[in-house]
Order: sequence, then C-alpha cells, then structure tokens
Amino acid sequence: MDLIENRTVDEIAIGEHAHIERVLTRQDMILFATVSADVNPAAVSDTEEDGAELQQGIAHGMWAGTLISAVLATRLPGPGTVHLGQTLRFHHPVSIGDRITVRVEVTAIDKDTGHVRLDCICTNAEGETVVSGTAEVRAARKKIRQHVARMPVSRLRSVGVRFGALVERARALDPLVTAIVHPCDDLSLGGALAARDEGMIVPLLVGPRAKIEAAAEKAGLNIKGLEIVDAPHSHAAAEAAVALVHDGRAGALMKGKLHTDELLEAVIDKAKGLRTERRLTHVFALDVPGQNRTLFVTDAAINISPDLEALKDIVQNAIDLAIAIGVETPLVALLSAVETVTGKLPSTLLAAAICKMHDRGQIVGGKVDGPLAFDNAISPAAVAAKGIVSDVAGYADILVTPNLESGNMIAKQLIHLAGASSAGIALGARVPIMLTSRSDTVDARIVSAALAKVFYHWRKQRPLGVE
Repeated sequence: MDLIENRTVDEIAIGEHAHIERVLTRQDMILFATVSADVNPAAVSDTEEDGAELQQGIAHGMWAGTLISAVLATRLPGPGTVHLGQTLRFHHPVSIGDRITVRVEVTAIDKDTGHVRLDCICTNAEGETVVSGTAEVRAARKKIRQHVARMPVSRLRSVGVRFGALVERARALDPLVTAIVHPCDDLSLGGALAARDEGMIVPLLVGPRAKIEAAAEKAGLNIKGLEIVDAPHSHAAAEAAVALVHDGRAGALMKGKLHTDELLEAVIDKAKGLRTERRLTHVFALDVPGQNRTLFVTDAAINISPDLEALKDIVQNAIDLAIAIGVETPLVALLSAVETVTGKLPSTLLAAAICKMHDRGQIVGGKVDGPLAFDNAISPAAVAAKGIVSDVAGYADILVTPNLESGNMIAKQLIHLAGASSAGIALGARVPIMLTSRSDTVDARIVSAALAKVFYHWRKQRPLGVE
C-alpha cells in the first residue's frame, strides 16, 4: 500500500516545490457540484447533450482550485498540514477531458510559528494558466508517515426518478384500503404508516392486538385512530385479511411479519381464498441507473419452475401491470441463455411457444419476443453486434425469466450491484398483494403501495374472472 510522508517545518526550504496532475471527468464534475451544493440543473445533469452547459457550470476553474488543497495535504508540506488561508484568481475555463497540472512552491517560512507561504498555479495541457494564487499553511514539526487513504466508491444517479413520478401519479387516486397482515415489527408497521402518510393506503392492521401495540410503542410509532382487526397469530391474521377482501372492506394486502408462504396459503385456498382464472405471480419493478425506463423482472418470488400455462399468466400479469402504470406498448423479452430455439434448452421451447400464443391472441397487449439472452434483451449494442432483428430486443421493458432462481438473481444483482431502486407486487388474485421483504426500505414499501394502488384502480375497469 502506498505511503505518504510530510516535510516538517525544519526540513522545508524556500524554492521547494511539488505537483500533481488530474484529468477532469464527468463524474468529478457532478460530484463537485453535489458536494459544493451547486444544484444548478446544468451542473448536475449527467446527459451527454448537456456537456456544454456542464462545462460552463465550472468555467471559473473551481474544481481545479480544490486540487491545490490535495497537493498541500499529501505532497508539500504533506500529512499534518493545517490550512490557514488561500487567495485564488481564475483565468481560464476548465472542460471535461482537460489535464490539469497543479504546482505549489514555497516562497516564505516562519520557523517560530511554523507558517509556510506557497505560490500556487494550475495549468492545462496547452500551458495556459487556469488558476493562480497563494496559500498559507502551518507545517507539522514532527515527522508523519501514513498510508494513502482509500477513497470510497461513489455512484452517481438520480434516485428513483421514475418511481417518484409513479408515486405522484398514485397520489391523485383515492387511497387504497389495505389489510396489513401481522404487522408485529417496526419494519412492517413503519412501512405501512409511511405508505399511509404518502397518501397511498388506508391501513387496516390485522393481527394480535397486543403485539401490534407493543411493536408500535417500541418503535415510537403512533397508531392511534387506526383500526386493528384482532387475530391470535399470523396464520389467523392471513385468513382474516382475506376475509376483509371478501367483505369488501379491503382492496389490497400487504405482508407484515410472517412468511410469504403462510400469507399465500390463505390467498390461494380453494374454498376461502382470492383465486381467479389467473395464476398468482410476482413482478419486480426496478428503477435502474443508466436505463431510460422502468424494468420489470418476473417471476422471481412465487413460481419456482413454471410450465407453459403458468408462464402464460406470468407474462400476461406483467403486461397488465406495465400498461396500468403507463407503458403504452410493453416490450416483453423471454430470457434464456441463447436467442435460438433448441431442444437442448427447454426454456427456449417455452419462449417460442409463448411468442406463438401471443401471436394467436392467447396473450394480449404489448410485443413479445424470445428466446433472448439477457444482453440481447436490454443492450442495443449487443443486438446490433449479433444482427438480431426484433421489435423487442435491446429495449425490453419486461424480463421474463425461465425460473425463480434466475429471476431472483437478476433482480437482486440489479438492486445490490447496479444500485437499482425496487418495488414489487403479486398479481393474479382478486386484489394486488404487496409481498414486502424484511430487507425492503421504506421507499420500496411506499413504491410497492403506489404500484398496487395504480393497478387496483386500473383493474377496477377490467375485472379478472373469479373462481
């Protein structure tokens, strides 16, 4: 690991100098604008078309000026330096791609106080002066040697831009009365209250009253005025929540502190459940940095290894959700490892069959294609390189995975490696179901409620057949 070492006040000599070089990148510029609180839209946009405006946002070389502090702190005098003052003049604009050389030179030393004055100059690759000025510091009297600090990785993105628009759209609709099933911990209870506060839902708390009230008290949550439907345990809470839907008192379910299969057992019960002609399926909605659209991944939570009939409902439910939230013509990619149909990969045969079912009107809405490998589904460059001709390839909105394992991996990788914001609901029952995870953030719970709310109001005009 690299080490840096200072020059003590007794070691420094007039005329001594040090320098660093740095190329200005777009990420540097956006980070600088963020840290300096320069929220001018031109300074924080990350689109290529706005490049000229971004450059103007730092035309006076403020970014280059900050590099002087880096030289003083790490090179001369180095570790232990205390910055006392600085005067700068900005002579020339700095643009993305400019290589800036920052040089400091000692011009005065006061051995008694330890004060050191340095001339500072920043020049670009053409030798033009960008910034000039002086700095006064106090150098350390003791020798200091230390490892170079490892800077944290920074990811730049507009968090949940499309999800923010979805929540705003949902606010315009009547709040959705939602049975919160067994909300006996701070996460599920807090998530429900946050969704209520955002105008998404009216929560009905279903579960053991004593446990719900204890969880609220422990978490400092105010549930005064909320209706509690008392049920002795989680299984009974699931059954009571389903009964609330049958009674017309609830238009959605939200999972609390109970296992998913326990909730779904009550939902799919043939006698008392919420079954329809559709299979119950789950859809992840993902707001992924770098993508210009919401991505939907299905099914990553309920159907382990779907057959053709299950896959048909998985696709139809996802299309319905995408249309409900405003995607005019959802593009559906059925994923496999290759883009050709082969008997060696059963997923390619299922994909081909789904495409033909769509052609024959057995699946309605959007455009469907497959099999497609993941890169061919979302990357226009990959599609061009492979010469694939398709209305879907490269621009898919909906990614239909061949099994639960692959779907779950794709969704979790996009969340934890690509920094995607996520939400999700289960569809195919009489009402939408928010299957929140213990690891879900409050924002994820709010957006899941927004999805359920928008879908519920859309579905009211298009009811599913009920068994």
